[in-house]
Amino acid sequence: MKRILVTGGAGFLGSHLCQRLLQEGHEVLCVDNFFTGRRQNIHSMLDHPNFEMLRHDITFPLFVEVDEIYNLACPASPVHYQFDPVQTTKTSVMGAINMLGLAKRLKIKILQASTSEVYGDPGVHPQPESYWGNVNPIGPRACYDEGKRCAETLFFDYHRQHGVEIKVIRIFNTYGPNMQPNDGRVISNFILQALRNEPITIYGDGSQTRSFCYVSDLIEGMYGLMQTSKEITGPINVGNPTETTMLELAQLILELTGSKSQLVFKNLPQDDPKQRNPDIRQAAEFLNWKAQVDLKAGLEKTIAYFEKVMGQG
Repeated sequence: MKRILVTGGAGFLGSHLCQRLLQEGHEVLCVDNFFTGRRQNIHSMLDHPNFEMLRHDITFPLFVEVDEIYNLACPASPVHYQFDPVQTTKTSVMGAINMLGLAKRLKIKILQASTSEVYGDPGVHPQPESYWGNVNPIGPRACYDEGKRCAETLFFDYHRQHGVEIKVIRIFNTYGPNMQPNDGRVISNFILQALRNEPITIYGDGSQTRSFCYVSDLIEGMYGLMQTSKEITGPINVGNPTETTMLELAQLILELTGSKSQLVFKNLPQDDPKQRNPDIRQAAEFLNWKAQVDLKAGLEKTIAYFEKVMGQG
């Protein structure tokens, strides 16, 4: 049994990871400042004897004794990371420095939750880990894109300079229960609009694509990467390589919810990627990983979650 630190543990992905680690019999120290994390995401774990919650902002140093670190802390949707862009950058950069410093002191392994946003609006399709990306460093998304790129730089420099054992995962669009209703991501937006019979807002002409990975698949990839040998540092893409247009997504959600919503088209936001699709050959080779949950099955579970949340509201 290990004592494992999960930063951002009350967030969407973090709460699912905490559950997975508890199932494996580990002790979990969940750290979150609740900027986007929510207590209801971890409510079912609070009475678990192996679960501990600590309110803390990782832009400040953290002095704890643990055996492994998963660094997930950072707002991950445009609505939230653009609300306070300076703090978003600080969370990625100062947070990485503080967590890497802790890993260095304790001589332990640390995983960084990076993102497909490091590829920006990609000029290569699908995106392999070797692609350096096409990011606007002064645009409204840069606080997140460049913050995560800098965090990756720090991880590899701590690895080369100080011998810290690192794992870097690049996460593509992920969805499922525990998503925030107001996070501005396309799946939560479409589902809530459909359930309320409100117009479904599509930015652009709806032809831009994303590759949607159900949360349980993503967590298996993340956990699997942490179990690999020391030589496997990443970065490794984890995401569902099946591309879906925004129009196809909206129509599928309308079908699954039985909604009467109409489609409304608006201008595409600045620097919004036209295509996003992971090359997952490394995940297949090193993690023996591939997505198991198809979009329809995952959406059915996610819709049921949002119906329950709205019922409680």
